[in-house]
Amino acid sequence: MEKDLGHYRKSYEQGELLLKDTPENPIELFQKWFHEVDHFFPKDETNAMTISTIGADGFPKSRVVLLKKYTFEGFIFYTNYLSEKGKAITDNPNVCLSFFWAGAERQVIIKGKAKKIAANLSDGYFESRPKGSQLGAIASNQSQPIENRELLEAKLKSLETTYQNKEIERPEFWGGFIIEPISIEFWQGRPNRLHDRILYKLDSEFNWIKTRLQP
Repeated sequence: MEKDLGHYRKSYEQGELLLKDTPENPIELFQKWFHEVDHFFPKDETNAMTISTIGADGFPKSRVVLLKKYTFEGFIFYTNYLSEKGKAITDNPNVCLSFFWAGAERQVIIKGKAKKIAANLSDGYFESRPKGSQLGAIASNQSQPIENRELLEAKLKSLETTYQNKEIERPEFWGGFIIEPISIEFWQGRPNRLHDRILYKLDSEFNWIKTRLQP
């Protein structure tokens, strides 16, 4: 089957991003954009982000995860440390995050180094999760093959019985990563494909340097 998508067209006209209007720290701009998207486009899952890693086979792989916290130090999400994603990060901590907010016609692309957060921080977040999500994290050997869904659901049902009147502790194989950024690019769609792109990069003295890029 062949489908020509050459006629697909959209004019980006939601906003602009000028260098003179950007703060010195990119996290401030990220926070501004995040809040605007969250407010004006509530149907979007604002904290959904794509994380790209390099696997043991040498190929990049991208998948969508959920951002759970951001600070001036970096961006935090949670996963199974023994999953394909977790193992890839452990072997090569250089990762890329990207947010695409279609309604606002914006992208944010973040390159950085990932590392595990402190165990007590992972404990705190795990405790805040609904019980079903806690048990789901224990039930799934993430990224491993399974014969059918019924086996997974049976395992979850067994865990529900086991922990019916017991507190659920975070398993050691599950927790958070923080991505400490070395570059953050902000992309605002503009008419005629002349998009605005502002790149922040850390220099050798850990100062953020801003540059406008051609689209």
